[in-house]
Amino acid sequence: MKVGDRVRVRESVIVYHNPQNRNKPFDIKGFEGEVSAIASEWHGKTISANFPIQVKFDKRFKAHLREDELEIITDS
Repeated sequence: MKVGDRVRVRESVIVYHNPQNRNKPFDIKGFEGEVSAIASEWHGKTISANFPIQVKFDKRFKAHLREDELEIITDS
């Protein structure tokens, strides 16, 4: 998985920061977005983030997820 890949959330993931449902549990299973960043380095040092993949779903909504919660969307 790399920055720019189109991905879909394949598992049930509950978030509380969705702009339309702020502070309420919201399941993002099935949402599609684009990988905008991968947290593997900070100030030149290697890190091991718990949720290393940042996905941008729309202009106002991003989430940090694990690789096993996502699947790459292929254009076939």
